[in-house]
Amino acid sequence: MQQNRGSSPIDRVLRLFADVRTGESGTVLLLALNLFLILTAYYCIKPVREALIGQWPEIKSYMSAGIALMLLGAVPLYGALANRMPRRRLINVVTIFFAACLGFFFIAFQAGLPLLVQGIVFFLWIGVFNMMVVAQLWSFANDIYTREEGERLFPIVMFGASFGAIAGSFISGGIIGWAGVYPPMLLAAALLMISLIATNYVDARERRRSEADLPNSLTTGAMPAASQEIPLDEVRKALTGELPVEDVRKTLTGEISVAEVRRALEEGVEPAEPPEDARAKLEETAQELDLAGVENPFRMVLRCRYLLMVALLMLFLNWVNTTGEYILTSVVNISAGEAVASGQAGGLSESEYIGSFWASFFGVVNTLALLLQLFFVSRVIKYVGVQIALLIVPLISLGAYAAIALVPVLAVVRWGKTAENATDYSLQNTVRNILFLPCTREQKYKAKQAIDTFFVRAGDVLQGVLVFVGINFLAMQARHFAAFNVVLVLIWLALAVAIGREYKRLVASGRPPCVQP
Repeated sequence: MQQNRGSSPIDRVLRLFADVRTGESGTVLLLALNLFLILTAYYCIKPVREALIGQWPEIKSYMSAGIALMLLGAVPLYGALANRMPRRRLINVVTIFFAACLGFFFIAFQAGLPLLVQGIVFFLWIGVFNMMVVAQLWSFANDIYTREEGERLFPIVMFGASFGAIAGSFISGGIIGWAGVYPPMLLAAALLMISLIATNYVDARERRRSEADLPNSLTTGAMPAASQEIPLDEVRKALTGELPVEDVRKTLTGEISVAEVRRALEEGVEPAEPPEDARAKLEETAQELDLAGVENPFRMVLRCRYLLMVALLMLFLNWVNTTGEYILTSVVNISAGEAVASGQAGGLSESEYIGSFWASFFGVVNTLALLLQLFFVSRVIKYVGVQIALLIVPLISLGAYAAIALVPVLAVVRWGKTAENATDYSLQNTVRNILFLPCTREQKYKAKQAIDTFFVRAGDVLQGVLVFVGINFLAMQARHFAAFNVVLVLIWLALAVAIGREYKRLVASGRPPCVQP
């Protein structure tokens, strides 16, 4: 096959897991490494969060609302930075800020701050950090790859998340047992700084590969991360003489639309000799213009049907998943009490029984998710497509919660949640990032942040409200919450069908969502 010619050994190894073509292994492995380092850093400090706030579970249960409120301010601020900074500088500034916060916490928390204050501050901070930094990495990956490349290669990028979650958990446990609660903060800060080496190298590598022929002002090294749609294909045609330079200049200044230029190309444009100063003219035009987007991230989501549907999908997905976690927790606690009372706990206390269950549960889920990511995800996307892949997890959830509603025993709840979580962590997480591949750069850096942070946390808040009302006013039990989840999953499934159709339409049209022609 043509794609196998000149393939490196690494290319051939990665081809066991996804459709990796010659020369693609370097960038995709560096992005996977980047995600590995970020997730390792997060799972290093996640136990620190639990150690600081674990004594106050009732306060912890209300923190999701606080995180959502913080994101209402943090997301527009991130959007403002994306309007001004090229992607490399944006990622460097945001990542260095979060790493510096960890250094500050390491010093301040050991200076005598009350433990409750430490717990609240760190819980709120980590709730913003883990969502914004991961979303930023995926915005970067979406910016680098075309739609076709992303569908093939994102499953490998996701390997980094699976391995990072496992590595961070092991590392943090060892450090806390040896050096105490706070040192993992410094390790996490160091990992974040190391991740920037991979980011900066990938950025430079991809700019050399795909932008060497462009005027500097129209490259990702100079344009703001959240820039407006720039017709780079038309810019290249102007530089080679296939399109009059003046047409592209008019497109950049808004005098004519991108669609009008494309229609002219389709109808056949008279070949034009490129003037010697074509590059200089385009460079001058780009420098005169403010190419940054100006729209607020939340407004961008609310005004675009496709983005709003994706946001609602993430909200309902997280609402269903966290409600399922509550169901599992409540059933495990009841089962632990019954097992100890009947002498069937194997000599374990109630807390030891619960701890043993969760250790086993997370081990099985993480292992299954890793295997699915390695051998299943890329093949599903390749052979059945994104449109069908979107339906797999909600269909699994529908079956799981229908079974739990009928038979709410531990074995049914456990294996239903195992199937849901493992496919969510692998297939669903990959597909949710693929959905942004047809979007504009502005949408990738701003709308994606709003969706992956605020709308996901909104699902947590709604789950908290449901549990509070269900327990205190409606006397709901596990089977009732499962039945309510069935209704939520049906809404989620309808959204998945609609998004799949719209994604297919966008791919066929070759145009971003909600961009005026």
